[in-house]
Amino acid sequence: MADSFYITTAINYPNGRPHIGHAYEGIATDVMARFQRLRGRDVRFVTGTDEHGLKMDQTARNQGRATIDLADEMSGHFRDMADRLDLSYDEFVRTSEDRHKAASVELWKRMQAAGDLYLDRYEGWYSVRDEAFYDESELVAGEGGAKLSPQGTPVEWTAEETWFFRLSAYQDKLLALYRDNPDFIRPESRRNEVMRFVEGGLKDLSVSRTSFNWGVPVPDSEGHVMYVWVDALTTYLTGVGFPDATGEMFQRYWPANIHMIGKDITRFHTVYWPAFLMSAGLPLPKHVFSHGFLLARDGGKMSKSAGNVVDPLELAEQYGVDNLRYFFMREIAFGQDGSYSAEAIVTRCNAELANSFGNLAQRTLSMIAKNMDGRLEAFESAAADDDLLAKVTNACGAELPQEFEKLNFSVGIEAWMRAVYACNQYVDEQAPWTLKKTDPERMKAVLLTLYIAIRDLAIAIQPVVPSKAAAVLDMLGIPAEARNYAALDDSGWFEALVAQGHSIAAPTPVFPRLEAPAEAE
Repeated sequence: MADSFYITTAINYPNGRPHIGHAYEGIATDVMARFQRLRGRDVRFVTGTDEHGLKMDQTARNQGRATIDLADEMSGHFRDMADRLDLSYDEFVRTSEDRHKAASVELWKRMQAAGDLYLDRYEGWYSVRDEAFYDESELVAGEGGAKLSPQGTPVEWTAEETWFFRLSAYQDKLLALYRDNPDFIRPESRRNEVMRFVEGGLKDLSVSRTSFNWGVPVPDSEGHVMYVWVDALTTYLTGVGFPDATGEMFQRYWPANIHMIGKDITRFHTVYWPAFLMSAGLPLPKHVFSHGFLLARDGGKMSKSAGNVVDPLELAEQYGVDNLRYFFMREIAFGQDGSYSAEAIVTRCNAELANSFGNLAQRTLSMIAKNMDGRLEAFESAAADDDLLAKVTNACGAELPQEFEKLNFSVGIEAWMRAVYACNQYVDEQAPWTLKKTDPERMKAVLLTLYIAIRDLAIAIQPVVPSKAAAVLDMLGIPAEARNYAALDDSGWFEALVAQGHSIAAPTPVFPRLEAPAEAE
């Protein structure tokens, strides 16, 4: 059986439509999932919506509608985003589903059996927007002396009977986890922040609410619903068949290899979540990768409350899904904050996809179709040919996979682009249009060397631009079963196509140039 690989996005909170930050995380997670599938791993990719909590309840009330109606509508928008951005998810979990409620109840019962839940009274600061409790020492001053969360969101004093989780009992165990598994939290800057927080001392965590009823009911505790983050985090277990912890799916995929999350929810995933799992006697995820924010043009974080969110589907419609995917993975060092503009998308995609890779494929395949009747032939390679293919093989078979494995997407794509540039330089130096007249056999060798290089380049970049890469591979006539990364190590594939009498048709452009947006009036 293939080595399994389980990856998740954060579970999106659907009190508003998806914004570009949701799209960015979904795309990055999908790139990793597709990459691992191409490496031959048995991948499970789970995403979904976190529909409970006070914020959803208040949003629905303000709109004069039932909360489940709002959840149904908004969850539909998130599923539509995932589909239209070509995210290859295996499961979309909604926390309002019965199967998820069963998973949450089982986790609760396990924590209760461990002696880690007790009933008491909570009095303290709560941010509805963050769905988070904050200590007085964490608050910051806002305008007029108003108290704000560390995220700059309003907080309100809350007092109610609540179940507590003995988070304080897990301080030393969590610190040992971080120390013994330095890659558990990535990047390192986020790991250091979490360690400082835990070293400062952990207080027990309120894990139920009685002031509203939109949530998973606490078993045998009338009037209590689970704190939204207990139920949200459990989604990662629901996605692999929990509460059936002995089932084939759970045994096959849990623990998760990577949780992909935004840096603003790092604490929930790296402090609360591992503590819950330790209490429940379940294995811990291997890695939590906390990526940066996409910033608005003025450098501020995009948020619904700031009114500066961008509809990712509008961008995908305007510039193309694969172009958008490529831009985000190429432009922004994953883990750091980044920004974008329409001009930057157009400039990057035109320079690299249209002018460099797209033009390389278009003119090479056109010349093969026109000057060789599209037929592949055996050829004698020269030193320049071998040198080019060595560069392409290194980029596609070594550098890009090594960097993608570490989630260094932009670095891996940079290596790929160096190979594309090397191909274009080779074209200019070899000048096959001149060789057509002076040395037709050499022309064929040059064009077929480029055919081999384009095949490798298209296979390697599939996780980022799946539709466009598939179109190139279709034009090359590469069989569907010969497009994985193992195929890059197949030394006999070209000779096999030659032996079959393989030929190609005249190509059609795959990467048309994008138009710069018109200036607003």
